[in-house]
Amino acid sequence: MLLQEQSRLRLCVLTDFSPPRVQTLGAKAAAALDQELMSTCAFSIDQLMELAGLSVSQAGGDGLVAARHLYYYGYKPSIFYPKRSKNELFQRLVKQLEDLEVPFVDDFKTAMTSTDHVVDAIFGFSFSGEIREPFPAVIKALEETKLPVTSVDAPSSWDIEDGPARSGLGSSFMPTALVSLTAPKPLSRYFRGRHFVGGRFVSPSMAEKYAVDIPEYEGMDQVVEVSSAVEKL
Repeated sequence: MLLQEQSRLRLCVLTDFSPPRVQTLGAKAAAALDQELMSTCAFSIDQLMELAGLSVSQAGGDGLVAARHLYYYGYKPSIFYPKRSKNELFQRLVKQLEDLEVPFVDDFKTAMTSTDHVVDAIFGFSFSGEIREPFPAVIKALEETKLPVTSVDAPSSWDIEDGPARSGLGSSFMPTALVSLTAPKPLSRYFRGRHFVGGRFVSPSMAEKYAVDIPEYEGMDQVVEVSSAVEKL
């Protein structure tokens, strides 16, 4: 997702602040927790995507939801979505953006020349294997850009456990900020930017079962900044 800022919107950077440390949640545990949120805790996938997208907009499908929230916050998002899903949920998210006249762009690199910020929501924490077309050029553009980039849950191309590739495509991609959903993933130990957690929907009982640290959220915030120094569960 590409963002243009309205002149009235500014980024507030906090100083003299020591973010708390939190533990990471591995891929299998994260998937299991998601399933429990939709079964034991009775969340629908629509609700979880909405909460995730709201977390991203304050700091795949989560990116589409975040774009809608950012539009209402006064930003001008545009969407690069080259492989559209036939899933009804995703089609409804696209329709909501089309009704707001949020543009969908075909040329990612060209679109970056007229944007202020990139939200990277290409791959989720379950990504593994080869990066297929048309995404190699997108990852390369993210590596080379001087624009600030916020990655959702996992910087695209990173391995959930081992972080960025040691060489080749994606090896030099280091986003400006990372928004971990529910809890940080093991790859966050390789991350060197500003790190936020958006998980203000995990019940105390679920947090205890999966040994997830619930950080203290301020006011009505849906995200909280945490230290990039994390411990793996």
